[in-house]
Amino acid sequence: MAETLKRLSPLFNRVLVKKADAATQSKGGIFLPETSRAKVMKGTVVAVGPGNKNNNGETVPLSIKVGDNVLLPDYGGTKVDFGDQQEFFIFREPDILAKLNK
Repeated sequence: MAETLKRLSPLFNRVLVKKADAATQSKGGIFLPETSRAKVMKGTVVAVGPGNKNNNGETVPLSIKVGDNVLLPDYGGTKVDFGDQQEFFIFREPDILAKLNK
């Protein structure tokens, strides 16, 4: 898995995100069926592109780094399937709503 991620490099202002797992149990300890689980809107940045070029031809780096936790929109992103059960998505940096501080 790690070998596959090393070979995948997002282009321009794109970011590869691993979505967080949905909660399978409530705070009170009740197990939740799949149909009632909340939609996952958080993720961890796995890889980032180099950034876009400005009018002078200089590359403007992204404000998000590998390892950052981010807040994602309800819809959007392109699903990337590596054959295992983890879900990865590619988003453009402007589509990411916020960076979550620790």
